[in-house]
Amino acid sequence: MTSLERAAPRAGWAEPVAPARFLLDLWTVAQAELRKLAHDPTEVLTRAVQPILWLVVFGQVIAHARVIETGDLPYMDFLAPGVLAQSALFSAIFFGIAVIWERDLGVLHKYLVSPASRGSLVAGKALAGGLRALVQAFVVYLAAVLIGIHLRWEAPALAGVALVVVLGAAGFATFSLIVACIVRTRERFMGIGQVLTMPLFLASSAIYPIALMPPWLQVLAHLNPLTYQVDALRALMIDGGPAAYPIALDIGVLAVTLIVLVAIAARLYPRLAQ
Repeated sequence: MTSLERAAPRAGWAEPVAPARFLLDLWTVAQAELRKLAHDPTEVLTRAVQPILWLVVFGQVIAHARVIETGDLPYMDFLAPGVLAQSALFSAIFFGIAVIWERDLGVLHKYLVSPASRGSLVAGKALAGGLRALVQAFVVYLAAVLIGIHLRWEAPALAGVALVVVLGAAGFATFSLIVACIVRTRERFMGIGQVLTMPLFLASSAIYPIALMPPWLQVLAHLNPLTYQVDALRALMIDGGPAAYPIALDIGVLAVTLIVLVAIAARLYPRLAQ
């Protein structure tokens, strides 16, 4: 019996109204995904190494060399939000391979015959991908404290960071699911995932200001959701961190991107079982 079958209303119980049913199924799927992480935390531990290396090695070298101009903001303060966004991106972009494994193990077919809507299935997986990224945020914050980066600790700022991390990671996890539904094999997915991650990362303001980019790359950066995630994180996470856009615009872009991607993924999700 799947977790969704256990969540189905028993005979004689009132059927939840549509929005409540959607949220219940969404949370049931998210819980199932998060339980996988609790049973095997090695993935989180291994992925925690990458942001530490970016901050401790790459960041320290570039800051010492002073080759990237970031105005009055120290380069390490500029870099930390970009490393957090990059860490969440790299974790989320390979989320789709787990869906292919579910197809091979027969779990996907059980999801598809459950009473849950396709939208709630996809949204639940997106939420799980977003919540997983909070572990990466904890690692980056811990490393940032040890390095001496000037962080903001006000409760609204921390809540804003959590929201932006979850929205951004959920969006990229859903994008990963879309790729998995299209390519449908682990080998092709891994190849495409490797191709997508670095362009998304480099065509953003994660490690250098947009003003330093050539004009054609600036255009791509303005179209890249990761740019808006980094921009919001820089304002919310760093004491005195500048924002190129209003934070409401950053969050709005991430939210709209997530909604569009969930709608697309919900239509493609059944194709993976074919």
